[in-house]
Amino acid sequence: MSANRLYIFDTTLRDGEQVPGCQLNTVEKIQVAQALESLGVDVIEAGFPISSPGDYASVVEISKAVKNPIVCALSRCRQEDIDMAVEALKYAKQKRIHTGIGTSDYHIKYKFNSTRDEILERAVSAVKYAKKFVEDVEFYCEDAGRTDNEFLARVAEAVIKAGATVVNVPDTTGYCLPYEYGEKIKYLVEHVSNIDKAILSTHCHNDLGLATANTIAGITNGARQVEVAINGVGERAGNTSLEEVAMIMKCHKSLNIETNINTQKIYAVSRMVSNLMNMPVQPNKAIVGRNAFAHSSGIHQDGMLKNMQTYEIMNPQDVGLDEAYFVLTARSGRAALKHRLKELEVEVNEERLEQIYEAFLKLADQKKEVSDGDLLLLVGMKPDAMRRIKIDFLKVTSGVGVQPEASLGLTVADEKFEAKAEGNGPVDAAINALKKIIKKKMILREFTIQSINKGSNDVGKVHMQVECDGAVYYGMGANTDIVVASLEAYIDAVNKFKNL
Repeated sequence: MSANRLYIFDTTLRDGEQVPGCQLNTVEKIQVAQALESLGVDVIEAGFPISSPGDYASVVEISKAVKNPIVCALSRCRQEDIDMAVEALKYAKQKRIHTGIGTSDYHIKYKFNSTRDEILERAVSAVKYAKKFVEDVEFYCEDAGRTDNEFLARVAEAVIKAGATVVNVPDTTGYCLPYEYGEKIKYLVEHVSNIDKAILSTHCHNDLGLATANTIAGITNGARQVEVAINGVGERAGNTSLEEVAMIMKCHKSLNIETNINTQKIYAVSRMVSNLMNMPVQPNKAIVGRNAFAHSSGIHQDGMLKNMQTYEIMNPQDVGLDEAYFVLTARSGRAALKHRLKELEVEVNEERLEQIYEAFLKLADQKKEVSDGDLLLLVGMKPDAMRRIKIDFLKVTSGVGVQPEASLGLTVADEKFEAKAEGNGPVDAAINALKKIIKKKMILREFTIQSINKGSNDVGKVHMQVECDGAVYYGMGANTDIVVASLEAYIDAVNKFKNL
């Protein structure tokens, strides 16, 4: 094992999928597993086979679907669990059994009504039994974060002697502070005599918002595997985010630690998991949030226009985004306004810019965000004149017992088009009709709805991100009819395509 190689163990499909309401079926899990393989993860924890027939089937099918990553199945320290894991992994090209037991006094006393010696005996027995079937055995010391370090070292040494190739040190409750978790890993490195025969792994939860910080503390003290999940999904407050660890390693070259992650695929995989789990990514989420590369402050925008590195430590392209973007608000300055007008192909001199800026500030004080259409009105142009695609009409049929269908009329570069399409719902039907007219391969990466005011006449604002030719474009629409707002947002994104 190279001292500067960090192994990425992804548990999106096991620990991450335990979020209530976010369960995936087997077909969806295969989609995610193949995306994780493309991303470059080293280990995929595919499920807990004995927990349900669905989990068992998922491990079997994922084992067939991927070839490069190690496929891992979870079990408790019970022979029947291990037997089921072995059976589920029979098609895996590379296989690992992940077995373990609680090691903290809380778990030993209240969960198992046992003693430390009995727990140690069960741990060793489980590893020896799993080792009969697979060479690669990982042992988890559940609630290691609250386990006495001396006993934790005894367990680690014993299970490594029994054949464990990886020792997992979970902060199961997310309780540890970073220095405490780092010292725990360091203690094991210094006090487990056979530690060179196994890899130490982190598995941190985010109950106090410290999962990533604890994981990094573990890495800098000797851990060389991290157990993470896309978007930080997982029980309660979630797990350590894969994307955060990967980009920390990429940005901090001084750590001299490498991963196998193709970071340019991070954003696409993030959106896939978000959509399949029906779990939106918070806008200010590090790395993959909608606002992660958005700038609204005039000071920031001016600095960015002069040199991106003034306010960005990462290149958006490194995570799969096309570019950073400016949000025009009352905090935006003249430089950002002039830059956006130039992008809209509107050239103005300094005197005219000053007049527009004064009007812009008044409008920005009334609105949360100034759109391109607003800007064009400020300079005396009709917004539609700058749009290649405009909606002429939209008629949608939807309801109980009715197949949703949309009839759409568009003007594209002064030419009229009409199309009909069905869909899973009215929005899907409208977008499918659009795709019949705009014949490009487009993928919806994000779809969020925001309420603007309250009441039956509520205006809904829709944010969308649409991928085309490897680039991601942002669109926004607002209307009292959410289907119309959705189509407007999609068309707003399409109007920004570089090649239409």
